[in-house]
Amino acid sequence: MNQTIVWISGATEGIGLGLARNVPYPNARIINLSRRQHPDYETVRFDLAQPETWRTVADHFRKELSGFKGRRAIFIHNAYMGAAQGFVGEVDAEIYLRSVTANVTAPLILGDAFVRACGPGYESGLVMMTSAAARVPWEGDAVYCAAKAAAEHWVRVVRRERKRRGTGPWVVAVRPGFVDTPAVHASIKMDPKQWPLGPFVKKALEEGKAFDIDTAARNIWNALPPDPEKSVMLFGEMVTYE
Repeated sequence: MNQTIVWISGATEGIGLGLARNVPYPNARIINLSRRQHPDYETVRFDLAQPETWRTVADHFRKELSGFKGRRAIFIHNAYMGAAQGFVGEVDAEIYLRSVTANVTAPLILGDAFVRACGPGYESGLVMMTSAAARVPWEGDAVYCAAKAAAEHWVRVVRRERKRRGTGPWVVAVRPGFVDTPAVHASIKMDPKQWPLGPFVKKALEEGKAFDIDTAARNIWNALPPDPEKSVMLFGEMVTYE
């Protein structure tokens, strides 16, 4: 049996890929949760925007952790469905609905499923990847901002609940800082009238202010498990605009 099992949603690219290939535990079993099969890692396929597929992930948590005799089990929720950038009331209504479902609702359901599946006798931990957008109102990114704010506040509450119960998992939100990812490069091609942050992000990339995905991942792994009194961990600089 593997002593460590790590689930990472969205490990096919970006920060999720960096987290997967920098897992610091020898011989860890790494599982990608994604719509796409990962070429290198075991994959459980599901879709953030399709609630009927979320049970596949919940069932997998429950199956693998029932009677688990290893040392640790960690779930990092990193996946995010883009495509809804633009001003509220102007984004396609169907895309907006899918984005809210995928990015606001799904993380809370998957987080709950992992907490339910964890048992005693081993370290368990839940990481919610968030962003400075949780507190900075980025025009054209209302769903993203709301999703990250919701995830962080959920973590604040659940961390306190776990402390009161005296049982795992530890729970923490992570703002990884500004990271150079395919999603970032796609975003800066948007019309600034729809996403005003774009030119500032492009300038920050050109100035070399972004972490590469491996550096960002190592920063995060080096800080885990978190301080038990800390709900949100912050790394790097924040891209802002006026």
